Amino acid sequence: MVISAVMAALALTLPMAFHAAGLGSKFLPMLLPLLLNGFLVPVPWAAVTGAVVPPLSSLATGMPPMFPPVAMGMSIEGAILGGAAAAIYGGQRSRLWWALLIAVFLGRAAAFASTWLLARLFQLPPTMTSAAVLIQGIPGVVLQLAVVPVVVGRIARRGGILFAHDSQSQA
Repeated sequence: MVISAVMAALALTLPMAFHAAGLGSKFLPMLLPLLLNGFLVPVPWAAVTGAVVPPLSSLATGMPPMFPPVAMGMSIEGAILGGAAAAIYGGQRSRLWWALLIAVFLGRAAAFASTWLLARLFQLPPTMTSAAVLIQGIPGVVLQLAVVPVVVGRIARRGGILFAHDSQSQA
């Protein structure tokens, strides 16, 4: 619970730092801690944290917006991103890259699908709108692929209760 709370706090504050530096949402700053959370906590915590943070951020900062319901789309993406990483990784370092690649792919697929549905709802061109969301997020995907393995690797080498060798101590 504590780890998810820390990752949620990072997911709330990191976008503000990125926006202040003029980097905006291209780097998917909210999703980076939510993805990392999936490598550190069990599936339910990762999925719930990923689902709760975007609407919470919307209420606290106005971003992502509730209308159009971008926050709800990001909520789905965050839940899938963190939940998939947690489910596949399961504390086994040999699965890190598989978990990372699949989680990022599924998260981006969720972003595409939710954008498609929102575009249709608001009578926008769904193909162009969904493709734009994917293209705009490429720097964020690169950042996720670069940062998460380094952070998870360093935490794993450090040892401790986060990466216990038996599955009982992770629960």
